[in-house]
Amino acid sequence: MPTLDSYLFFDGDCAEAMRFYERTLGGKMEMMMSYAQSPEPGSCPPGDPNRVMHACVVLPDGRMLMASDSPEGMHKPMSGFALALNYPTAAEARRVFDTLANGGTVTMPMGKTFWAEAFGMLTDRFGTPWMVGGGQQGV
Repeated sequence: MPTLDSYLFFDGDCAEAMRFYERTLGGKMEMMMSYAQSPEPGSCPPGDPNRVMHACVVLPDGRMLMASDSPEGMHKPMSGFALALNYPTAAEARRVFDTLANGGTVTMPMGKTFWAEAFGMLTDRFGTPWMVGGGQQGV
């Protein structure tokens, strides 16, 4: 059976973002490689060799959050999607929501909905859009 994991693109702050996600989501950084560390250096784009070529955080459920820095001058802001996190309890959801929202923009404050005790939407300080919920109501 296939799995669906997320791959994000950043503009030079991938390492900082992925360390933040590792701490916030309780994951484990499995890999972080810069362009300078590539086993095929000739295939790397010009620019800062310290940009992240590939990073991977394995989340507690085994899913992966992967990312890299876009080549210099080629980054486009994230749009048209959101990463959805669902927690068993509203308290867990609120903790993660508040941590992700610090320095970001809340687009829907955390509150009770017909499908969850707590649900909110935000874009974090790295530009990643999130939907965070907890205490699902069985819808």
